[in-house]
Amino acid sequence: MNDWRLQGQEKFLMGATLAFRKYEPYRSGWDHDHCEFCGIKFSKLAGDKNEGYVTHDMYRWICKDCFEDFRNMFHWVNNSDMET
Repeated sequence: MNDWRLQGQEKFLMGATLAFRKYEPYRSGWDHDHCEFCGIKFSKLAGDKNEGYVTHDMYRWICKDCFEDFRNMFHWVNNSDMET
């Protein structure tokens, strides 16, 4: 697949378990994150994405569109009931 959004993410997202969550910063002092694929901004502010798919450690965020586009290629498990 030739897609500008693919830039080596398989190194850290292949086979990942993801959950759909409201955005929460990874740590104190952070106010936003970006989709690992398209770069769209996640934050708690109006106008930004306020929810998306996130890894179990709450570090890597993926927007709904990129999740749908790459879920099969990356063999993601959708575990939206996981503990946070």
